[in-house]
Amino acid sequence: MKYFLTLFILIASTTLSFSQEEETSVKGTVIDLTTDKSIDRVNIVNLNQVIGTSTNEEGHFEIKAKVNDTLHLSYLGYKSIKVRVTNDWLKFGETKIGMTELAFALEEVVVNQLKLTGYLDIDVKQVPIKSNYRYSISGLSNKGYEAGNRRPNAVSKVLGAIFNPADFLHKVFGKKPNELRKLKKMKKDDEIRNLLASRFDREMLIVLLQVDRFDLDEIVNQCNYSKDFIQSANDLQILDAISECYEEYKVLNRNKSGRF
Repeated sequence: MKYFLTLFILIASTTLSFSQEEETSVKGTVIDLTTDKSIDRVNIVNLNQVIGTSTNEEGHFEIKAKVNDTLHLSYLGYKSIKVRVTNDWLKFGETKIGMTELAFALEEVVVNQLKLTGYLDIDVKQVPIKSNYRYSISGLSNKGYEAGNRRPNAVSKVLGAIFNPADFLHKVFGKKPNELRKLKKMKKDDEIRNLLASRFDREMLIVLLQVDRFDLDEIVNQCNYSKDFIQSANDLQILDAISECYEEYKVLNRNKSGRF
């Protein structure tokens, strides 16, 4: 009886300590290393747990984290950094994290001048118009497939996506099941979705999914989204595009042996 009681206490204490470990969080203040002033609205993402937050007006933040988790901090105009969560940080509480401002150099912009005549009917024809079209497939719960400009091969491009939709997605993520799980977590975390909706640099997606910028754009391209969409979409739209492509691929191949 004494043996079972001891075993019960040991299991209970282990479970309790595990629960406490799961619920730990870290606090901090993000400052500018040059001015020592706090920075508000810094995007912070726990890369291990795929949860996010932002600093408040005083530069303070709090986020769930465990020992050895990595936090990714990014802010427009500053060099992004990664910070590892240590035992000391969890034990002693809040800490200060410094970020360094970047110097931006404007690239040369080439402007193609339009020679206006003053006649509306003639001048309007000089303005380039790009039209993109999306096709909905009956039986699939999706928003549609984007085929780009209306051309004779637009429909065949969409059908090609249906019957061979995500080979590139599999090549990139096939050996990275953790990244696919992160993809699902990113879609569920409201804070990360809000952060991505305001960003266009793809940095957070690249860091979380562990792919480079070329592969990220190529995934969306192979899922038959136009170059116009890739160039103008925010990071949340890119995330949703990749996720939709993956989900549709699973639906269309559910009767085949699982490749993912």
